[in-house]
Amino acid sequence: MKEEESTVMWAADEEKLLDGHYQKHLDMVNSPPHYNQAGIECIDAIQAATDEGYEYYLQGNIMKYVWRYRYKNGIEDLKKAQWYLNKLIEEKNRG
Repeated sequence: MKEEESTVMWAADEEKLLDGHYQKHLDMVNSPPHYNQAGIECIDAIQAATDEGYEYYLQGNIMKYVWRYRYKNGIEDLKKAQWYLNKLIEEKNRG
């Protein structure tokens, strides 16, 4: 499978007909299921717990994903960095 094919994801609730069966595909960049427990998104819990440190948390994750993208998950890591950058921009626009 080509890299660009492996990183294409659909929304977590979107179903796609594959091999004659409907299958759900997870969006591992925008809504990975392991970051949602009991209806609470991990990012929201981190924001509530870190208060003023939230921006630093976002900045650290941007740096982490840009740093490792060549060695680990390629484009998926760049998309994760972009996700955190978008969150940081939202946060700065609010302030």
